[in-house]
Amino acid sequence: MLVPHAPRALVWYGAALLTALSFSVAMACKARAGGPRASASAGAAAASAPLVAASAHASSATPLKVERKDSAMGTSLHFIAYTNESVDATATGAAIDRAILEMRRLESVLSEWRDDSDVGRINQEAGSWVSIGPETRDVIDKSLWVGRASQGTFDITFQVMGDLWKFGSAEDATPKVPKPADVQKRRALIDYRKVELDREGSRVRIPKGRKIGLGGIAKGYIVDRAADVLRRAGLRAFLVQAGGDLYGAGRKPDGSAWVSGIQDPRAAPGTFFATIELEDHAFSTAGDYARSYVIDGKRYHHIIDPRTGYPATASRSVTVHAPDAMTADMIDDAVFILGPEAGMKLADSLEGVGVVIVDANNKVSVSPRLAGKVSVLRPPTDGI
Repeated sequence: MLVPHAPRALVWYGAALLTALSFSVAMACKARAGGPRASASAGAAAASAPLVAASAHASSATPLKVERKDSAMGTSLHFIAYTNESVDATATGAAIDRAILEMRRLESVLSEWRDDSDVGRINQEAGSWVSIGPETRDVIDKSLWVGRASQGTFDITFQVMGDLWKFGSAEDATPKVPKPADVQKRRALIDYRKVELDREGSRVRIPKGRKIGLGGIAKGYIVDRAADVLRRAGLRAFLVQAGGDLYGAGRKPDGSAWVSGIQDPRAAPGTFFATIELEDHAFSTAGDYARSYVIDGKRYHHIIDPRTGYPATASRSVTVHAPDAMTADMIDDAVFILGPEAGMKLADSLEGVGVVIVDANNKVSVSPRLAGKVSVLRPPTDGI
C-alpha cells in the first residue's frame, strides 16, 4: 500500500538515444508532497522532460512532433504526439488540450484531497451511503478486485495511514519512525473488504472512522482516459505522461519503438540499469528510493505493507509493463510488497502484464513475457 504523496521514478527516452543522443532523457517520480505510499498512492512528480522539437520547415507529408507540458493531479504532465495524414499540428495540439481538460475533470472527481470530489464526500460521510459518478464507481470496483487478487497488498483504505509515516516534503527535519502502538492502531483500520459498493445504484459506503484514497490507481486511469481522447482525434503515435505513469501508443514515424530506461534504485536519479520497449503499452515503476530515509542502517520508505503497517521489505524496485496505465499503476505496488515469487505470479495471472523486479538482495527478475523487450545493461548498484 502506498502512503499518499509517494513517488515513482521513471526514465524514458527516444530509441535513437541508444546510438546517438538525439533524444534527451526524462525522469519523473510519482509523488505528492508528503506521507508514505499505500497501495493506493497519490503523487506529485518532479520531471525533467525531454526536449522535442518539430521542424517548422517540414513538408505537410512529414509527421511532426507536437509537445505540451502542463500540470495536474499535483504532478507534471507531458504529451508528445506525431501528426499524420489526417491530423495536422493544429488539430493535434487541440486534441492534447482536450486531453488535459479531461484529466483535470477526472481529478476533480477522484481526488482524495478535494472535499467536493466523490472520494472526498465518501470520506466525509463515512458510515452513510454516498452517491458517486460512473468513473468513481468503476475505479473503486477495479480497486476492490485487485485487492482480492493481490492478497490485500493493494488496499484503498490505506488513507488512514496518511499522516503517520512522513516522507518527501512532509518529512520531519529529523526523520523518526512512528511508535509501534500508533502503527498498529492505524493498521487495524485498513481493510478494503469493509468498503461496500452498490454498482447498480452507483453508491458506496465505508465504516465510520475509515478513509479511502485512489491515488494508487486513479492516475493510471486518468492517463488512459487522456490517451482515449487522443485516439478519438485520430492520433496513432503519442506518449502521455503524468508523473511516473506513462502510456505509449504506436511507434515513431521511423518505425522504431519507444524505449524507456529503468531507474537504478541505488544510483543517482537518471541512472538506469535496464531498458524496455513500449508500444501500445503502459509503464510504471514503484521504488523504495525516491522518498525514504535511513536510520541506524535501515531504509524506511513510502511503500507501506498494509499487512504490517511498515515499509515493505521484499523489493527495491518493481517496473510494470501493461496494456493500460491503470493496470500498471495498481499492480506495481502490490508486486513490490509481495516480492519476486508471489509478485511474479500475480503479474503472470494478468493478460499482457510483465514485470522487472529488483528484490531486497539486488537480484533482478524479468517476466518471460518481456523477453526481447527488456535489455538488462548491467547489475543494479548495491547499497542500503
